[in-house]
Amino acid sequence: MNQEINQSLFLLGSSHQVADLAARERISLPPDSIDEFYNGLGKIEGLDEYLLLNTCNRTEIYGAAQKSFSFDSLGKYLSNFRKLDPDFLSQHSYQRNDHEVVDHLFKVTSGIDSQMVGETEILGQVKKAYEDACQRKAAGKMLNRLFQKGFQAAKWARTNTGISRGQVNLGNVLCELARRIFGKVSNCRLLVVGAGEVAESTIEAFKSRGSQAITVTGRTFDWCPLCRNKPAELAEKFGGFALSFEQFKESMHLFDVILTSTASGKSLVDYGDIKKSMKKRPSQPLFLIDASVPRNIEEKVSQIENVFLYNMDDVSTIANENLKSRISEVDRCKGALARRAVKLWEQMTQTREIS
Repeated sequence: MNQEINQSLFLLGSSHQVADLAARERISLPPDSIDEFYNGLGKIEGLDEYLLLNTCNRTEIYGAAQKSFSFDSLGKYLSNFRKLDPDFLSQHSYQRNDHEVVDHLFKVTSGIDSQMVGETEILGQVKKAYEDACQRKAAGKMLNRLFQKGFQAAKWARTNTGISRGQVNLGNVLCELARRIFGKVSNCRLLVVGAGEVAESTIEAFKSRGSQAITVTGRTFDWCPLCRNKPAELAEKFGGFALSFEQFKESMHLFDVILTSTASGKSLVDYGDIKKSMKKRPSQPLFLIDASVPRNIEEKVSQIENVFLYNMDDVSTIANENLKSRISEVDRCKGALARRAVKLWEQMTQTREIS
């Protein structure tokens, strides 16, 4: 006999598309709360499978659910968990159902929906989120198929279109900004606070342009549950130096470029820290990049003379300067991915024979 699949796909999310940096900071989940959040998801009625994607630019919950599932229950849960007014979450989030979820994920994995259109880091972040959900046994047959097809769609997009022309990633953009400020990237002394993919891509980009003075530090030299890297190991991988976190503030004046990319959820560098550092490097500019959400660097430091502070919103604006030259490829990619999404959803919702 034939049996219809009675599950549907859903997505509740917030990203740069609907929320500014301040709003994303309020919605984003602190790393040390992920276990608790997943435990709560498992108690929502009708929710069979679920996956959390929590990055610097987006917080998204994907799931497969029965007819008894209600979007309102998920929105209420997230609002309560993050202590948000329900109206605030509603204003800064979006909902997707069924084939819209497939289409959205394809655009996310390919970089089409990214703040820096065509960037490459997001695919690795989605893969880690998927692996985490699988380890928790939160992802089942439906999400497994969705995300495996999402990874295939990303590979197709990067192989067959020009959306990533120019190697769009944060590291390359930061190198270009450093070049504008200092003239030569090879002369820049780089300090990276953190050890995740953003940190690694930045180090790789600076290294490829001749930078030799590369130093890595982190809140702890133990394993980081989010980035799965040790600062010391990352430094060793690229022939750089490891700096004790307890020493990094006193050493900031030695560097030209400082990137913070941590999941600490709090400010690590304030106005006084930078003011003190600049007194030790008179007339020398300092380039600060805060790639963390919530932010690690106090915004007020941008008022200090010769200090250039950029956050993720600033960087994405610069990264998309050449978007006009790629717009035809972006549109072509969107159309192709949309067709692939419709086809996959039709396959997923076909009736199946039960012997």
